[in-house]
Amino acid sequence: MVSKKNELEESRASVTESDHWLVRPQTVKWLWIGFFFVLVTLVLADLFVEHHPYFGIDGTFGFSVWYGFASCVVLVFVSKVLGALLKRPDTYYDN
Repeated sequence: MVSKKNELEESRASVTESDHWLVRPQTVKWLWIGFFFVLVTLVLADLFVEHHPYFGIDGTFGFSVWYGFASCVVLVFVSKVLGALLKRPDTYYDN
C-alpha cells in the first residue's frame, strides 16, 4: 500500500500548472463527480416522466439507462471481434 501511495504522490508531483487541465488529478476527480451527479439526476428525472411504451419493457424505470449501457457493451464486444477478424500484420504495407 505504501508503494501505491508513493507512486500517486510522484505522479501528482510530475503534474505542473502548465500541463493541460484534463491531465491534472484534481480536475479528473471533479469531472467524475460531475458525471456521476448528471447520471443520478437523469435517472431520478425518469420518475417524473410519463412513459408511453410501445413494448412492455420500454416503460420500466430506468429503461434508457440500462439499454444504453447494454448497447455500449455490445458495441465494444463487436468492435473487439471485428478488430480480431480484420487485423493485419505490422509489415502488411511494407510489401
